[in-house]
Amino acid sequence: MELSVVDVPERSRYEVSADGTVVGFSAYHLIAEGVLALPHVEVESSFEGRGVASELMRQSLDQIRERGLKVVPICPFAQAFLERNPDYADLVHAG
Repeated sequence: MELSVVDVPERSRYEVSADGTVVGFSAYHLIAEGVLALPHVEVESSFEGRGVASELMRQSLDQIRERGLKVVPICPFAQAFLERNPDYADLVHAG
């Protein structure tokens, strides 16, 4: 299964595709200059438990880092992912 993640700014979310079909997303909202809230991560039930949501988080956070932005993880999955992956701790907004 080949996964790809793209930013879809007109829908305020990153979408993950498996073999070309969108199977999940991570919503975001600009809450301050340079700060995105991450309120929701969702993956189709048939793709749960296969690492799709983690890959979605990994690739979207890499893109957020490239853009020089910070995040406020609201979604429990996003919070847990960031706790399990301290190499992304620098992206968490301190304020």
